[in-house]
Amino acid sequence: MWNRCGGARGAPAARRCQTGSISTVETAAQSYTSRDASVQTEQSKDALYDFQQRVQVDYAGLLAFLQRVEDTVIKELKKNWESRAFDGFEVSWTDQNETVLCLHTLSYPEAQDQNLQVTSVSWNATGSVVACSYGRFDGGDWSTEKSYICTWNLDRRGLNPKHPDLVVDVPSSVMCLAFHPSQPSLIAGGLFSGELVVWDTSRTEDPVILRTGMTDDTHTDPVYQVNWLPDAKHRNQSRLLSVSTDGKILVWREERDGRLVLAEGFALVAQQIPRSSWLKRVACGEAAVGVTSLSFSHFDPRLFVVGVEGGYSLQCCTAAVTPALHRTGSSVPLRAPAELAFSPHGGPVYSVSCSPFHRNLFLSCGTDGQVHLHSMLQTQPLVSLQLSKKYLFCVRWSPVRPLVFAAASGEGEVHLFDLQRSSQKPAVSMKQTAGEHPVYCLEFNMKQTHLLAAGDATGAIKVWQLSSDFTEQRPREVAHLQQLASESTD
Repeated sequence: MWNRCGGARGAPAARRCQTGSISTVETAAQSYTSRDASVQTEQSKDALYDFQQRVQVDYAGLLAFLQRVEDTVIKELKKNWESRAFDGFEVSWTDQNETVLCLHTLSYPEAQDQNLQVTSVSWNATGSVVACSYGRFDGGDWSTEKSYICTWNLDRRGLNPKHPDLVVDVPSSVMCLAFHPSQPSLIAGGLFSGELVVWDTSRTEDPVILRTGMTDDTHTDPVYQVNWLPDAKHRNQSRLLSVSTDGKILVWREERDGRLVLAEGFALVAQQIPRSSWLKRVACGEAAVGVTSLSFSHFDPRLFVVGVEGGYSLQCCTAAVTPALHRTGSSVPLRAPAELAFSPHGGPVYSVSCSPFHRNLFLSCGTDGQVHLHSMLQTQPLVSLQLSKKYLFCVRWSPVRPLVFAAASGEGEVHLFDLQRSSQKPAVSMKQTAGEHPVYCLEFNMKQTHLLAAGDATGAIKVWQLSSDFTEQRPREVAHLQQLASESTD
């Protein structure tokens, strides 16, 4: 009984012991940053006096030394000032690139499906947008076959090389185009039908803002080149110049109703072409001389060079006053601009280009596969280069290297020439197309001078990134060009 009671009382009761739940939270610990601060103490006057006492400047000896070396230093400084060792040298703050690379291959699949060719390329005033025209150089029915103008902004994020930023449908093949030199959205084009059209690429709904229409003044043959010219009477306006194989070079002005009307014009007639011994085979009479290309002098705005179907180049002047012997009707009198005929190619001339670094030099190329370097002071070429077994369709001087030019070949290559390296073979030849499809056009970028665009018969435009060898002017390069121009072959 005791044991039971004692056991009942003395033994501890069996219970579950439960403590409260412990919650934990992780907190980021932020430590204080430490910083070294310079401490500047005032210099003791005694220490400063002791330092000055230890440093003794021999002013008399320094003066004697400067007087002794003065003549030598002035002589060397004068020698450096008069030296031309670094003429044309500019510091480049961009990374140097030693190779030529293809940055972009642009195309419009719908135009390629129609087997249309890239007939012209142009960079806009900012250098960020490239445009191309689609058409045909191998014939076609201009009255029924439509073509296109396409643009790509290379600075745009997410650039789609097969999806142009803008596509403009054109009812006739576009043979040439040119962006306005200062208004980035304006672009002019010449059509197979002989018309001129100006588009505003900022207007996606109806981009046509100016056109010639089909009038008695309109070209009767395809327009193969169009240029923007400054308007001497109206500073804020420009005029358009067009050339055609109908033999006419026409200058157009803008009317408020959206029309381009003829302001002045020139005509090349066989009878008025300057004669020389090697030009006897040119037909005489009043037959029109078909113009294929034109380039203005960078030094004299009145002077220009044209290439013609007869295989020769002509020096011309806008100040000409002699009436042209041209029978077709025109709303303004046409003048005869030709002043000098140069030694011919073996076939039609397709492209001419005046040097931006020398007032007398220009290049020409044509169906004989040759590039001629000419001086306007003599009829015979300074240099003749055989670049292709087929046609050469385009030649352009570099805007930054006086001795560099590019040429587009019928064998599907873009040739880069550096006359400082060699006057006989290209420095670099880039394969533009897989087969031997012709490269019809090319243009250097005037703003981003490391870029070169070229268009070909497959309907593609390749944007080439040039190496620093072709974009950085070398010492005495201008002097070398002047020496080349002074050579005489007559």
